[in-house]
Amino acid sequence: MLRISSFLFSLGILFCTSLNAFSQSNPTDQAIAKHRKGKLIVNAKPGTKVSIKQLSHEFWFGAAIANGLGSGNMNPDDLSQYKTYFLKNFNSAVTENALKWANMEREKGKVNHLTVEGILNWTDENDIPLRGHNLFWGIEKFVQPWIMELSDEELEATIKNRAISIARRYKGRFVEYDLNNEMIHGNYYEDRLGPDITSKMAKWVLEGDPDAQLYLNDYDILTGNRLADYLAQIRDLMAHNVPIAGIGVQGHLHGSTFDRKELKRSLDSLAQFGLPIRITEFNMPGQRSKFHKDTQLVMSPEEEKQNAIELVDYYSICFAHPAVEGILMWGFWEGANWIPASSLYTRDWQPKRAAYAYQKLIFETWWTEKTGTTDAEGNYSLSAFYGDYQITVDGKTRIILHKKKNGATTIDCSNP
Repeated sequence: MLRISSFLFSLGILFCTSLNAFSQSNPTDQAIAKHRKGKLIVNAKPGTKVSIKQLSHEFWFGAAIANGLGSGNMNPDDLSQYKTYFLKNFNSAVTENALKWANMEREKGKVNHLTVEGILNWTDENDIPLRGHNLFWGIEKFVQPWIMELSDEELEATIKNRAISIARRYKGRFVEYDLNNEMIHGNYYEDRLGPDITSKMAKWVLEGDPDAQLYLNDYDILTGNRLADYLAQIRDLMAHNVPIAGIGVQGHLHGSTFDRKELKRSLDSLAQFGLPIRITEFNMPGQRSKFHKDTQLVMSPEEEKQNAIELVDYYSICFAHPAVEGILMWGFWEGANWIPASSLYTRDWQPKRAAYAYQKLIFETWWTEKTGTTDAEGNYSLSAFYGDYQITVDGKTRIILHKKKNGATTIDCSNP
């Protein structure tokens, strides 16, 4: 009992520390209130009881989905837990490996769609928006040997076929795609076929699905290390009218902590293009930590506590930034995470300290649930986080969408 009490006491200190970070004098808290909340107004007869209950966020709090969910290769008990805890914690998703060309077509002409479709079927059933990561990846070590054996003409034709066929097959099912992954770090396709191949890739994807949303995605940007290179690349692509719909930035190139000011500065710099930003691959601790170098390391209680604080601070800075539209963890369970220490759940599905901190942040601190009574003019209003809501007025319930683009949402319940 003493051990449990000490643990809960420590949690209380952690959560009080986190909540103190959101005091009204805190610029981050002020930015969150400004950019993530809008007036929600209910009109009804004066004196009517109103209940407002948030169901989900509009902002993406998501995670990568492991291949095992789609392929059926995961242990059935783990698969059941994986699905349950995914739905408990996340409202959006990204394919971790299933869509990657090297994963789908290891041998020429033998294309595996089963894993992708298994994931899509599950996200469709649960109304989870899904990112497609990725259509192409030009880092040479991730390019299949059979592709390297093609002539230039064959390579271009093969790229074209993949772009059109994938986009056409999954039209309307992926919310967005990472077009050509990590181009500032390597681009085999451009080295072989010239600088206009990225534009051609985009053109061919849109031929298969004219509504496809194409994102860039790269790493070591939010540390500031490769920010200038990324900005230059984005400017060049936009100057050449490549239809880029959004900017992806990976969130795992830090160590066991991160530079708060550099994260904010990098997001501000990327926002100049007026494109939505997604934090596409988040881990805390990250790739430059000892926990990536040795994945068998286990955190001490002190490290667990600090890690939870780091996670809360990272999410808070991103959520406060008006250009950011989502954060997706790159693994949440130790059984399927390339940096196991960064998971919310242990291998045997026990919640870690980071899980408690994450859930309190997303589903309590950043959550709207309130009851009240309409005033003498028949109005009841409050500032509410953007998302889906259940509104109950005089015993009658309806589901409404409270969207950032609208700012304020008015629900007229004045007529029976």
